[in-house]
Amino acid sequence: MKHAAKSGGEDGSAAVEFVFLGVLLLVPLVYLIVAVGQVQGAAYAVVGAADHAAKIYAAAPAGTAPESQARAAAELALSDFGFDPNGLELRISCSPECSAPGSTVTVTVALDVPLPVVGAMPGMNLAPVRVDSTSMQTVERFG
Repeated sequence: MKHAAKSGGEDGSAAVEFVFLGVLLLVPLVYLIVAVGQVQGAAYAVVGAADHAAKIYAAAPAGTAPESQARAAAELALSDFGFDPNGLELRISCSPECSAPGSTVTVTVALDVPLPVVGAMPGMNLAPVRVDSTSMQTVERFG
């Protein structure tokens, strides 16, 4: 009879500990998965935006405004992935000359991706994650 009196204080506490530790470990894991997914989606978006902008710029006929067409293509690619195109940074360079046949057009697209939920928490001023991509296309030699 003495054994029953000693072990009665901890009956049922294993289930409480399991639930508490499960939630404590699961919440950061879910946040990590969501944050990495957001950054990876942005990485795919800037790769597509840079690629499309470079293709549009290199294929633009002479006498048009390829900068605005390339920017529109990059903005469309970002919005297709659900990102705000207003944060888009687009840099275009050419060597030797942009409209010369055989020249190379280089387009770099950069985007700052805010981490989910962190902006809504007071006192948490974490910098957004910057993702960028560069694409190169050759202007056709024979138009």
